[in-house]
Amino acid sequence: MNKTLKDILDILWYVVVFFLLQLVFGAILGAFKLSLGTSTIITTVLSSAVTIFVFLKLKWTPVSRSWMQTRPWMVFAWAFLLSLGSILPSERLVELLQMEMPEQVAKMFEEVMKKPLGYVVIGILAPFAEEVVFRGAILRKLLGMMEEKWHWVAIAISAAIFGFVHLNVPQGIHAFLIGLLLGWMYYRTRSILPGILFHWVNNSVAFIMFNIMPQMADGKLIDLFHGNSRMVTLSVIFSFFILIPSIYQLNVWMKRAK
Repeated sequence: MNKTLKDILDILWYVVVFFLLQLVFGAILGAFKLSLGTSTIITTVLSSAVTIFVFLKLKWTPVSRSWMQTRPWMVFAWAFLLSLGSILPSERLVELLQMEMPEQVAKMFEEVMKKPLGYVVIGILAPFAEEVVFRGAILRKLLGMMEEKWHWVAIAISAAIFGFVHLNVPQGIHAFLIGLLLGWMYYRTRSILPGILFHWVNNSVAFIMFNIMPQMADGKLIDLFHGNSRMVTLSVIFSFFILIPSIYQLNVWMKRAK
């Protein structure tokens, strides 16, 4: 079989497996008539754990200690800040595009966010599983298929797939945008660890904000700032003062870690 065709089929198979595990566990738990939030949590815990095991065991996502041996502590520090700086600009863009999450999806997230175990799903397992699949397996395969000069095409395709699998436009846009940053970090380091950290911060902030600020139940920035649109604008501008230096510094430090 032509190698390019095989690589494309491999990528499609990775996506199918990712979805299939969720569907199988969701169908099994559906028979127990659990609440939407509880069912989602258990399904995600089981499917994420099995996903991570399968992708690592079958070496679809190779594991190596070589990058950590470079002691990339500054990469981790700036990846942390990059995640913080990316949250509000991305959220603001979705709002300006007047995109709203489907009611059923919003209800599911609200139920999950209210439960302590929901953090294990949103803050820990989801970032780990998604980085294993979308950067460690899919983007790795795409980068291997294309010449070095086309690496941004590979990153963009992986980000688009990452956005698509969220199955709703608001989340999909956000996932695509952060997928570009996550893909860039993976391309430069060939490690999923910076992406896991970035992803953990992004999801943890969402979980914390939901639970400590009830006025943000609908996820709108205007509610965070009590209806003050000027503060919304200033907060987004301030975020760029974190985002841009973080990209610059990562560009420097990831050269050393490559």
